[in-house]
Amino acid sequence: MIKVGIVGATGYGGRELLRLLGGHPEIQLVAAASTSVAGKPLAQELPAFQKIFDLDFETFDADELAKRCDVVFVGVPGKASMTPVAALRTAGARVIDIGPDFRLKNTDDFNRYYGAKHTATVLLEESVYGLVPWYRDKLADAQLAAVPGCYPISALLPLRPLIEAPLGNTPVIIDSISGISGAGKTPSEGFHYPEMNENMKAYKLGVHQHTPEIEQELLHKLQVQFTPHIAPLTRGILTTITLRPEKLFDPAPYYDCYTDEPFVRVLGADRLPEIRYVRASNFCDFGWYVDERTGNLLIISAIDNLMGGTAGMAVQCMNIMFGLDETTGLRWGGMAP
Repeated sequence: MIKVGIVGATGYGGRELLRLLGGHPEIQLVAAASTSVAGKPLAQELPAFQKIFDLDFETFDADELAKRCDVVFVGVPGKASMTPVAALRTAGARVIDIGPDFRLKNTDDFNRYYGAKHTATVLLEESVYGLVPWYRDKLADAQLAAVPGCYPISALLPLRPLIEAPLGNTPVIIDSISGISGAGKTPSEGFHYPEMNENMKAYKLGVHQHTPEIEQELLHKLQVQFTPHIAPLTRGILTTITLRPEKLFDPAPYYDCYTDEPFVRVLGADRLPEIRYVRASNFCDFGWYVDERTGNLLIISAIDNLMGGTAGMAVQCMNIMFGLDETTGLRWGGMAP
């Protein structure tokens, strides 16, 4: 059994990770650390996990976690994981970070888009970006995996195979709509029920922190115009990608690379995904429409932001890192209705 620890399990991403770990046949959760609820029973703080996990939240201690755990998941807010991840790696722990702190290789981009100086830059060299279809081989030996952001996963899986296609120099337009859980657990007026019910809005135009992450993983061959939106959904992301190629082409052959991917479902031309078919699953569904009238290629993708966009990809990374079938504990269809 793989002995697992988790730091920051009370956020939405951490809770989803606990849900998956509770049903994973090859792991044993041996530690859950938290700064806010240390000393409290996990099942008391998170009643959904009564009769699943029988342990108390503990104070973070990197050396102790490294001794007891084969791998430690870190699920704390952005800019807050640099210190615990650095301590865990110094103690010799293998780490999977579901936050953003070790995704960007360019520290200038991190400073600009996250408004903070990176304090663990030495670890950026060893961190492996956890987009499984494209980094599977590197993840097998990774000591630090950086799970991608949910928005980037929804854009990169359809776009990455196309970077050698005749797309021209026109910026790629990416419009994404996310459920409110993507904003995290901490309450704020902007995501308060009366503010978001029957509402939808765009935010962080031109300055969203996932922009450099997407461009980095497109190998800086494409420039993107990324506009995120929030909608009155609990979970899920629907992303519309608009490409203006030099000349229209059939993208289907470029997606042959996904034929054997267990969690990428290429729907094909004129078949469009819906959030309800991926809800609470690890799948990314996408299809496309070739618009002869405008000369645009439209690609639509759908993921569940908490599972396919965070916790599920993290568990898939873990499976690969420990030589398991990567679908272990993740064989769930979309939860509908």
